[in-house]
Amino acid sequence: MNSLRQLMEWPGMRTALGLLALMLLAWLVGVLVRSVLLRVVHGIAARTEWRWDDALCRRRSFFWLARMAPMLVVQYGIARVPDVSGDVEGIVVSISKALLVLCLAMAISSALSALEDLYRETPRGRERSIKGVVQLAKIGLFVVAGLVIVTALTGQRIGLLLSGLGAMSAVLMLVFKDTILGFVAGVQLSSNDMLRVGDWIEMPQLNADGDVIDIALHTVKVRNWDKTITTIPSWRLISDSYKNWRGMQETGGRRIKRVLTIDAGSVRFLDGAALDRLAKLRLLADYLPAKQQEVAEWNRALGEAGGVAANRRRLTNLGTFRAYVQVYLDTHPRIHHGLSCMVRQLASGSQGIPLELYCFTDTVVWADYEAIQADIFDYLFALLPEFGLRLYQQPSGHDMQAGLARLDGGRAESRSLQSATS
Repeated sequence: MNSLRQLMEWPGMRTALGLLALMLLAWLVGVLVRSVLLRVVHGIAARTEWRWDDALCRRRSFFWLARMAPMLVVQYGIARVPDVSGDVEGIVVSISKALLVLCLAMAISSALSALEDLYRETPRGRERSIKGVVQLAKIGLFVVAGLVIVTALTGQRIGLLLSGLGAMSAVLMLVFKDTILGFVAGVQLSSNDMLRVGDWIEMPQLNADGDVIDIALHTVKVRNWDKTITTIPSWRLISDSYKNWRGMQETGGRRIKRVLTIDAGSVRFLDGAALDRLAKLRLLADYLPAKQQEVAEWNRALGEAGGVAANRRRLTNLGTFRAYVQVYLDTHPRIHHGLSCMVRQLASGSQGIPLELYCFTDTVVWADYEAIQADIFDYLFALLPEFGLRLYQQPSGHDMQAGLARLDGGRAESRSLQSATS
């Protein structure tokens, strides 16, 4: 008993025990507030149909608010600790205020994240992201919170700190360069409706080709078709060029622009037998009679000059095939007939005569688009011989072997004839 009495009479023991009791009380209050408040809030959120309370619970906003209770106990209870010095009380109060500001800033940051979640679930939020604006607001929030915390810990006036920051403006501009560029780029992208979440973009210089999945303050994430992720700085989407396929998706048709390369040596005029045979094709039933009548009238108008074959107009297999393909596309059930549709002949060259098909499918689904395009060209490849046309391709090893075999056969035949005559 004497030793206990002596221990209690030791200077500072009452203060130490008071501080220990205060810490224990703050811990108990924190546990009770978190368990009771969070249980009540989660129960209310589960019973109501409101979405904002679920978002706040999911982002743990109430958790950070509950964390403020122990700080309040310490801040107002330190004065009740016996024999505590003014310096210790001031330090504890300053630390408690700083932690209160930190918890409040974390609660507000969580609430901003919950607001972003709610906005993302709206129809407009699925198209335009406010993640960059929310991130900028969080940066401003934590800058202000940092200034208040430093003021609470040092006792300096906030105006003095701001004047010091003004002197460091050049350094701050350098530190926050990416943030400033990202914010300006985000404002331009949003105000001009240049980019939305879900857009398909192509940016070859950064190996980006896929759907936009996230638009943040500093970066834009693109999921490429090979399932890789390309991260693009936001300002690059303003300074560099890229292709946005949103217009194609909104029109409901995807463009086919591909050529059939015709061997120029297979192009010729159509004789009577060829015209009779092609007249049986259903898709040429309107074209051939009208075209033949037009050509006949033209030739009659030539008079005596029409006796020379080179002066007369005649139908060609290439022109007739081009007309057939045009009608084929115009009547194809999977071609979008509200958009441009044409078959045009491009400038010929060493690779043959390019016959380009320019049209749009009635779907933007990638797999369906490729299937429609493949079906069209499969059919046209197989149809070329009906018009006496050949597809141009560079000689392959098989062509070389066939040519050498024919050459050897011709030589053998020539030798046999020579031996027979001799």
